[in-house]
Amino acid sequence: MIKTYKSIVFSIIIIFNLSVKAQKKNAKQNTVDYTQYVDPLIGSAGHGHVFVGANVPFGAVQLGPINIFEGWDWCSGYNYASNTILGFTHTHLSGTGIGDLNDILLLPVSGKVPLFKGTKEDMVNGYGSYFSHENEISKPGYYSVLLDKYKIKAELTASERVGFHKYTFNSSTDNHVLLDLADGVGWDKPVKTFIKKINETTLVGYRFSAGWAADQRIYFAIEFSEPISSLALYDDKTSAKGNEGEGLKMKAVLDFTSLKNKQVLVKVGISPVSYENASANIKAEIPNWDFDQTVKTATSKWNKELNKIQIKANDKTMKVFYTSLYHTMFAPSIFNDANGDYLGTDKKVYKKANFTNYTTFSLWDTYRGLHPLYTITQPEKINDIVKSFLAIYEQQGRLPVWHLMGNETNTMNGNHSIAVIADAYLKGYRNYDTTLAYEAIKKTAMQTRDGMDYVQKLEYIPADKMLESVGNALEYAIDDYCVAQMAKSLNKTEDYNYFTKRANLYKLYFDKETTFMRGKLTDGNWRTPFNPLSSAHRKDDYVEGNAWQYTWLVPQDPYGLIDLFGSEKKFVDKLDSLFLLTEKVEGEEVSPDISGLIGQYAQGNEPNHHIPYLYAYAGQPWKTAKLIREIDDKFYSVKPDGLCGNEDLGQMSAWYILSSMGFYAVNPANGVYVLGSPLVNSATIHYKKDVSFTINAIDNSATNIYIQKAEYNGKPYAKSYITHDMIVKGGELKLYMGSKPSSTFGVKKEDRPI
Repeated sequence: MIKTYKSIVFSIIIIFNLSVKAQKKNAKQNTVDYTQYVDPLIGSAGHGHVFVGANVPFGAVQLGPINIFEGWDWCSGYNYASNTILGFTHTHLSGTGIGDLNDILLLPVSGKVPLFKGTKEDMVNGYGSYFSHENEISKPGYYSVLLDKYKIKAELTASERVGFHKYTFNSSTDNHVLLDLADGVGWDKPVKTFIKKINETTLVGYRFSAGWAADQRIYFAIEFSEPISSLALYDDKTSAKGNEGEGLKMKAVLDFTSLKNKQVLVKVGISPVSYENASANIKAEIPNWDFDQTVKTATSKWNKELNKIQIKANDKTMKVFYTSLYHTMFAPSIFNDANGDYLGTDKKVYKKANFTNYTTFSLWDTYRGLHPLYTITQPEKINDIVKSFLAIYEQQGRLPVWHLMGNETNTMNGNHSIAVIADAYLKGYRNYDTTLAYEAIKKTAMQTRDGMDYVQKLEYIPADKMLESVGNALEYAIDDYCVAQMAKSLNKTEDYNYFTKRANLYKLYFDKETTFMRGKLTDGNWRTPFNPLSSAHRKDDYVEGNAWQYTWLVPQDPYGLIDLFGSEKKFVDKLDSLFLLTEKVEGEEVSPDISGLIGQYAQGNEPNHHIPYLYAYAGQPWKTAKLIREIDDKFYSVKPDGLCGNEDLGQMSAWYILSSMGFYAVNPANGVYVLGSPLVNSATIHYKKDVSFTINAIDNSATNIYIQKAEYNGKPYAKSYITHDMIVKGGELKLYMGSKPSSTFGVKKEDRPI
């Protein structure tokens, strides 16, 4: 009897333990509705420049409202400060400092349909409408607004390649839809446009334009749920006869005699290849007319992605975190059709590609934090991103710098696709032609453009030969480090030695007397006069910054930088000064990108993002912790102006996501993440099915901001960094937080970042 009782108890214990384990496993896989924490309007005011509208993660279609263009802060086409809507366009940029896209404008209209845009002062005589934010709803995958002028409710949703509109009119008659191919945003101008009616419910066409993307080509197919009673075509304001027309600025006015339920639904498929493919994209992605189901599908896609990181935090942090995570998935955007076809950089059509081709790469910004973030949240996309780079390499002879819609814009400095490829390769993402990948990064690094001819000779770039010499050189050094590391992994010793020497060329720009990175003239003298506070935009040795900010742009070799200063104390003293010095140069025009200032540190511009973490390399990680909390408090909020600088296609948000979990990738390609101060109480990264990494911040609070000690998988962990391998293998990191700096954690040299 006793034996039987013990057996029963033992069985119950086993069952209970198995049940607990199962609950824990299931808990990891529970899907939470994190879209409730996303506010797409955060970052839409001020300099954030984020896209507002309806899309799905990494979708080619980004369907949203366009305001009257009022300047730089309307680069995405929308700014929260506006109360005007000219229509709804199907392509946008998010957070860039240059305006483009906003292709294929549709606007539902009641009554007279003007052919020219309204103005901010006069929305009566031109097309467009005023609106109120009170009548605007923006959620992941869904956008709606009431157009005051027409009393029309417009609702938008999307799939990857199709925009889906739902217009509810105020009456059943005298209703129209305007299609305008004339204008984009900012730099964008039409080159050739075409519209053709192919049946009573369908239009097709294309819009070719020149702007930031010098030769952009987009094809479309538009399907209406109701028959078009009449169609009027115009080239700008000149009437065109028949059911098709080609011109510089084609427009169409579509009339609907009578609408069922006062509604018309519109599906717009886009393609970089043909309007036949655009039509096929509609059939592949949204074959029915169920608008509500399409919204649910889009929301589900967002939730799937947002659930890849599950956090526990206060309400403000939850909102900023998941809005930030949402913002990291607008770009790169899909640039091929459902059948795989895409348009190459060489303007040739590539049929049925066996990978997802991507475009919109803001690499000067995103190589720093966004792409390292992708290696832990988007592992299934890494190989296709590299394949996209390699396709571009084969088509244009070098890797992309800033690629947009099949165009090389050559915007910003460096060759940072090199860093992205090297990081992917070194982290084990190798489902692509690795021989071609190394060939591509080496050939790209051996160009002679923009001062690289000097770099190849292991010389400095003379400041009197080209502007931005220091900015260029420091970015090249980072890329050269990455080439060297990939060469080392491939046992290419000669290349490793050569590119390691190039990676160390940053030292030639360090003036030990002033302890700043400076421009050096052909004769070997430093450029004078020299004011480290000066940041004359595009007119000096730096790029959107000054000497105070660029002196720290050595994320690949912080210990080498410390040696240049002569001691850790001198390094730390100078770094302290960066965050304290608030002086400005009187009367100087400063780049608007230099924003989010703490002293001379600029959170609003990407070359600064690693700087707070440099204290860890000098054994003072508590200073990093204090700064992370200060940056969060000052520069990330739940308001429309909740970003202190351009979002830049996800990098501003990627910094927050990584930092709020407690770490950041200082070196963009060595798989090491430096610890800071977690803003969340816990974060679980679901790397792959059944592989998760959890960070628990014990006793975390607004005052307990300093790591006291750590444990990794139940064992003491003294390092002030974690590795990529730790994350992708899964496990738990416990960070014990306190209100005062620890005198031991991360202090010993053997515990500092690799």
